[in-house]
Amino acid sequence: MDSVVSENTPARAQAPLLGTASQGLKIVIVGGFGVGKTTMVRSVSEIRPLDTEATMTDAGIGIDDPTAAPGKSTTTVAFDFGRITIDAENVLYLFGAPGQQRFWFLWDRLFAGALGAIVLVDRRRIADSWYAIDRLEHQGTAFVVACNNFGGAPQQLDSVREALDLDPDVPLLDCDARSRESCKRVLVTLVEQLYARTRQMSSVTAPQPVRSSGGPA
Repeated sequence: MDSVVSENTPARAQAPLLGTASQGLKIVIVGGFGVGKTTMVRSVSEIRPLDTEATMTDAGIGIDDPTAAPGKSTTTVAFDFGRITIDAENVLYLFGAPGQQRFWFLWDRLFAGALGAIVLVDRRRIADSWYAIDRLEHQGTAFVVACNNFGGAPQQLDSVREALDLDPDVPLLDCDARSRESCKRVLVTLVEQLYARTRQMSSVTAPQPVRSSGGPA
């Protein structure tokens, strides 16, 4: 995907980490090859993102499938990293996972300590997202699914939900990985999902009051 980001990209040189920041929340962005993970990190990060993009060469013929993303000449070989401040105390650290199958062995390390995840989906290649969703469900990691905009006639979200066999409580929304505001909406949706899960777990584990079986003394 074209990695040109919107005009709303933040002034990264002027975004030092606040001295009041006390909690870092790790978020992983996963999905198939060429689905827009690097673009999303670049769009939303308030600092100059770290990426490990490498040029695709003839050495990858027979291993990688460049036809999945026509026009793409680079690929992530380790991870992308960015940061966005939620408030004075909370900071999101974003890790974009490599999408090619030969780099999936890195996912376990990237998932370690992750609070939640974003699964980016290309509607033209929905099957490429099955592995990421399966891994997250197996690990019990909260996630949202975002359909990146690559143009053309989009499938309805209900059709995408059915194709991915998503549970009803998994948020599914459209996004444009080139737009900072669109990426922020995805992150806000994930944070809301995390808060909802925390509240649900708290209500389940909260001690119930003990009723006295005896009458008044």
